[in-house]
Amino acid sequence: MVARKSLYSLHPGFKMEQGYHKNLLERTGKTLDQWVAFVKRSGPSGEKARREWLKQEHGLTTNYANWIAQTAEGTGLSAETYDPDACVEAMFAGKEALRPLYDRALKLALSLGKDVKACPGKTIVPLYRNRVFAQLKPTTKTRIDLGLALGDVNAVDPLIATGGLTKGDRLTHRIALSSVDDLTPDVTKWLKKAYALDA
Repeated sequence: MVARKSLYSLHPGFKMEQGYHKNLLERTGKTLDQWVAFVKRSGPSGEKARREWLKQEHGLTTNYANWIAQTAEGTGLSAETYDPDACVEAMFAGKEALRPLYDRALKLALSLGKDVKACPGKTIVPLYRNRVFAQLKPTTKTRIDLGLALGDVNAVDPLIATGGLTKGDRLTHRIALSSVDDLTPDVTKWLKKAYALDA
Protein backbone atom coordinates (compact mmCIF):
# COMPACT_ATOMS: atom_id res chain seq x y z
CA MET A 1 0.00 0.00 0.00
CA VAL A 2 1.27 3.50 -0.79
CA ALA A 3 2.69 5.12 2.34
CA ARG A 4 1.10 8.43 3.29
CA LYS A 5 4.36 10.42 2.91
CA SER A 6 5.52 8.62 -0.25
CA LEU A 7 6.43 10.59 -3.36
CA TYR A 8 4.55 7.97 -5.33
CA SER A 9 0.92 7.40 -6.27
CA LEU A 10 -1.20 4.29 -6.68
CA HIS A 11 -0.69 2.88 -10.15
CA PRO A 12 -3.77 3.61 -12.32
CA GLY A 13 -4.03 -0.06 -13.19
CA PHE A 14 -5.07 -0.83 -9.62
CA LYS A 15 -8.07 1.50 -9.91
CA MET A 16 -9.50 -0.98 -12.41
CA GLU A 17 -8.94 -3.89 -10.05
CA GLN A 18 -12.35 -3.70 -8.41
CA GLY A 19 -14.02 -3.83 -11.80
CA TYR A 20 -11.85 -6.79 -12.77
CA HIS A 21 -13.09 -8.78 -9.77
CA LYS A 22 -16.72 -8.11 -10.66
CA ASN A 23 -16.27 -8.76 -14.39
CA LEU A 24 -14.35 -11.98 -13.83
CA LEU A 25 -17.16 -13.36 -11.69
CA GLU A 26 -19.86 -12.23 -14.15
CA ARG A 27 -18.05 -13.60 -17.21
CA THR A 28 -16.79 -16.89 -15.81
CA GLY A 29 -18.92 -17.68 -12.76
CA LYS A 30 -15.78 -17.92 -10.61
CA THR A 31 -14.06 -15.42 -8.33
CA LEU A 32 -10.33 -14.72 -8.51
CA ASP A 33 -9.76 -16.90 -5.41
CA GLN A 34 -11.72 -19.75 -7.01
CA TRP A 35 -9.71 -19.49 -10.24
CA VAL A 36 -6.42 -19.44 -8.31
CA ALA A 37 -7.44 -22.55 -6.32
CA PHE A 38 -8.51 -24.28 -9.57
CA VAL A 39 -5.23 -23.42 -11.31
CA LYS A 40 -3.17 -24.71 -8.39
CA ARG A 41 -5.22 -27.91 -8.21
CA SER A 42 -5.70 -28.72 -11.90
CA GLY A 43 -3.40 -26.56 -13.98
CA PRO A 44 0.24 -26.79 -15.00
CA SER A 45 3.03 -25.27 -12.93
CA GLY A 46 4.76 -22.00 -13.79
CA GLU A 47 3.28 -18.62 -14.55
CA LYS A 48 3.75 -18.79 -18.34
CA ALA A 49 2.31 -22.30 -18.68
CA ARG A 50 -0.63 -21.39 -16.46
CA ARG A 51 -1.37 -18.25 -18.47
CA GLU A 52 -1.38 -20.17 -21.76
CA TRP A 53 -3.49 -22.98 -20.24
CA LEU A 54 -6.09 -20.49 -19.02
CA LYS A 55 -6.27 -18.88 -22.45
CA GLN A 56 -6.32 -22.04 -24.55
CA GLU A 57 -8.26 -24.44 -22.34
CA HIS A 58 -10.64 -22.02 -20.64
CA GLY A 59 -10.99 -19.16 -23.17
CA LEU A 60 -9.81 -16.39 -20.86
CA THR A 61 -8.46 -13.19 -22.33
CA THR A 62 -4.77 -12.36 -21.90
CA ASN A 63 -5.39 -9.81 -19.13
CA TYR A 64 -7.50 -12.16 -17.01
CA ALA A 65 -5.23 -15.15 -17.65
CA ASN A 66 -2.18 -13.08 -16.71
CA TRP A 67 -3.86 -11.77 -13.55
CA ILE A 68 -4.88 -15.23 -12.37
CA ALA A 69 -1.51 -16.82 -13.25
CA GLN A 70 0.44 -14.09 -11.46
CA THR A 71 -1.79 -14.30 -8.40
CA ALA A 72 -1.38 -18.08 -8.31
CA GLU A 73 2.41 -17.67 -8.51
CA GLY A 74 2.45 -14.89 -5.93
CA THR A 75 4.18 -12.55 -8.38
CA GLY A 76 1.29 -10.20 -9.11
CA LEU A 77 0.83 -6.81 -7.53
CA SER A 78 -2.45 -5.59 -6.12
CA ALA A 79 -3.65 -2.37 -4.54
CA GLU A 80 -3.30 -4.01 -1.12
CA THR A 81 0.27 -5.22 -1.67
CA TYR A 82 1.55 -2.38 -3.88
CA ASP A 83 4.56 -0.74 -2.24
CA PRO A 84 6.03 1.74 -4.73
CA ASP A 85 8.97 2.65 -2.51
CA ALA A 86 9.92 -1.03 -2.29
CA CYS A 87 9.56 -1.31 -6.10
CA VAL A 88 12.07 1.51 -6.55
CA GLU A 89 14.47 0.05 -4.00
CA ALA A 90 14.39 -3.29 -5.83
CA MET A 91 14.74 -1.57 -9.21
CA PHE A 92 17.99 0.09 -8.11
CA ALA A 93 19.51 -2.94 -6.39
CA GLY A 94 22.96 -3.23 -7.96
CA LYS A 95 22.49 0.18 -9.61
CA GLU A 96 22.83 2.31 -6.48
CA ALA A 97 25.24 4.74 -8.20
CA LEU A 98 22.31 5.91 -10.36
CA ARG A 99 20.08 6.74 -7.41
CA PRO A 100 21.12 10.45 -7.01
CA LEU A 101 20.45 10.95 -10.74
CA TYR A 102 17.08 9.21 -10.47
CA ASP A 103 16.07 11.23 -7.40
CA ARG A 104 16.94 14.50 -9.14
CA ALA A 105 15.13 13.51 -12.37
CA LEU A 106 12.04 12.45 -10.38
CA LYS A 107 12.04 15.73 -8.46
CA LEU A 108 12.25 17.63 -11.75
CA ALA A 109 9.31 15.69 -13.21
CA LEU A 110 7.14 16.12 -10.11
CA SER A 111 7.85 19.88 -10.12
CA LEU A 112 6.09 20.27 -13.49
CA GLY A 113 2.65 20.37 -11.88
CA LYS A 114 0.51 19.12 -9.03
CA ASP A 115 -1.18 16.73 -11.46
CA VAL A 116 2.03 14.72 -12.09
CA LYS A 117 2.01 11.23 -10.58
CA ALA A 118 4.91 8.79 -10.40
CA CYS A 119 3.69 5.18 -10.24
CA PRO A 120 6.60 2.68 -10.10
CA GLY A 121 6.38 -0.79 -11.53
CA LYS A 122 9.00 -3.53 -11.40
CA THR A 123 11.39 -2.08 -14.01
CA ILE A 124 10.19 1.46 -14.80
CA VAL A 125 8.70 4.52 -13.15
CA PRO A 126 5.98 5.89 -15.45
CA LEU A 127 5.00 9.53 -15.01
CA TYR A 128 1.34 10.37 -15.54
CA ARG A 129 -0.62 13.54 -16.12
CA ASN A 130 -3.71 12.29 -17.92
CA ARG A 131 -1.77 9.44 -19.51
CA VAL A 132 1.89 8.43 -19.40
CA PHE A 133 3.90 11.38 -20.69
CA ALA A 134 7.35 10.17 -19.57
CA GLN A 135 9.11 7.38 -17.74
CA LEU A 136 12.35 6.78 -15.90
CA LYS A 137 14.09 3.46 -16.49
CA PRO A 138 17.44 2.36 -15.05
CA THR A 139 18.39 0.55 -18.26
CA THR A 140 21.97 -0.35 -17.29
CA LYS A 141 24.20 0.11 -14.24
CA THR A 142 25.43 3.38 -15.74
CA ARG A 143 22.40 4.80 -17.56
CA ILE A 144 18.83 5.89 -16.93
CA ASP A 145 16.63 6.36 -19.98
CA LEU A 146 14.13 9.18 -19.79
CA GLY A 147 11.32 8.09 -22.12
CA LEU A 148 9.10 10.84 -23.53
CA ALA A 149 5.74 10.93 -25.33
CA LEU A 150 6.48 13.56 -27.97
CA GLY A 151 4.59 12.30 -31.00
CA ASP A 152 6.16 13.08 -34.39
CA VAL A 153 8.82 15.50 -33.10
CA ASN A 154 12.12 15.23 -34.99
CA ALA A 155 14.80 13.47 -32.96
CA VAL A 156 17.46 16.12 -32.46
CA ASP A 157 20.25 15.77 -29.89
CA PRO A 158 19.76 14.78 -27.06
CA LEU A 159 16.55 13.07 -28.26
CA ILE A 160 16.75 9.52 -29.60
CA ALA A 161 13.79 8.16 -31.55
CA THR A 162 12.56 4.85 -30.09
CA GLY A 163 10.42 3.79 -33.05
CA GLY A 164 7.43 4.14 -30.76
CA LEU A 165 5.44 6.20 -33.24
CA THR A 166 5.44 3.44 -35.88
CA LYS A 167 4.86 0.74 -33.22
CA GLY A 168 1.93 2.61 -31.72
CA ASP A 169 3.69 3.14 -28.38
CA ARG A 170 3.01 6.29 -26.35
CA LEU A 171 6.69 6.86 -25.69
CA THR A 172 8.33 7.95 -28.92
CA HIS A 173 11.70 9.30 -27.78
CA ARG A 174 14.27 8.83 -25.05
CA ILE A 175 17.18 10.73 -23.58
CA ALA A 176 20.12 8.80 -22.12
CA LEU A 177 21.16 10.11 -18.71
CA SER A 178 24.39 9.03 -17.02
CA SER A 179 24.93 11.70 -14.38
CA VAL A 180 23.19 14.61 -12.68
CA ASP A 181 25.11 16.88 -15.09
CA ASP A 182 23.04 15.40 -17.94
CA LEU A 183 19.90 17.07 -16.55
CA THR A 184 20.47 20.14 -18.71
CA PRO A 185 18.00 22.90 -19.60
CA ASP A 186 17.51 21.04 -22.89
CA VAL A 187 16.32 17.92 -21.04
CA THR A 188 14.00 20.06 -18.91
CA LYS A 189 12.60 21.64 -22.09
CA TRP A 190 11.72 18.27 -23.63
CA LEU A 191 10.23 16.98 -20.38
CA LYS A 192 8.06 20.09 -20.16
CA LYS A 193 6.97 19.63 -23.77
CA ALA A 194 5.89 16.02 -23.12
CA TYR A 195 3.98 17.22 -20.04
CA ALA A 196 2.28 20.00 -22.04
CA LEU A 197 1.30 17.61 -24.85
CA ASP A 198 -0.63 15.51 -22.32
CA ALA A 199 -2.79 18.45 -21.17
